Amino acid sequence: MLKVNEKQKAFTKIFIGLYLCGFLLFNWGEVSWMFNYRVVSVLAYDFFNPYQESPLIATTETHLQNLAQANLAAQAAALAPAERVFPYTDKTNSLEIPALGLATPLVIGQSTLESSLIKDLDKGVVYYPGSVYPGQTGESVILGHSAPPNWPRIKHDWVFSNITELAMGDKIILYFNNRKYTYIVIDKSIIEKGEELKTNSLSQKTNIITLVSCWPPGKNYKRIAVQAALEKE
Repeated sequence: MLKVNEKQKAFTKIFIGLYLCGFLLFNWGEVSWMFNYRVVSVLAYDFFNPYQESPLIATTETHLQNLAQANLAAQAAALAPAERVFPYTDKTNSLEIPALGLATPLVIGQSTLESSLIKDLDKGVVYYPGSVYPGQTGESVILGHSAPPNWPRIKHDWVFSNITELAMGDKIILYFNNRKYTYIVIDKSIIEKGEELKTNSLSQKTNIITLVSCWPPGKNYKRIAVQAALEKE
């Protein structure tokens, strides 16, 4: 009886070993990050030091405060052409960047409090409160997390990792309130930590969106800002 039990135990160990090997083989793309010490160390650091500071959010708030009057002036000064009707869509609020193969939820921020924005960023990219809405004259700011290479796709902390690869003329598509808005990339810049975002003069005539994320991906050393103008009819 003892020999039988030992054989059963040995067989069970072999079976479990083969199962684990098979699982890792067929799911390597999903779990490979677990064997990357750099990723694991960063995850551990972030777990014990969750967002000690967020210059991305703080600087964006300062920028939007300065933009508030400019947006109002631009809307007041703009001519009043016939109301433009944007294509209807049944898609929920979201952002797509075809050149990057990116599609992510668009969260309409309800508060500029850092704690609220951080929660929103876990759900997708965030349309910063105080920005003009799509199609309106002025500037809109959209925040998104970035992450280092091979970072696991946990929540939405990776969505803007590759926006540095965008080129002039690439399209950015917003789906908002069942309407589709298409934008064309017109500028891309890396700015210093704490430096104010650049305001594009076109925001006095049309709708400009600015995608903002930390740079290099996952670090708060600098920031990347990609600006795109609403596509003409």
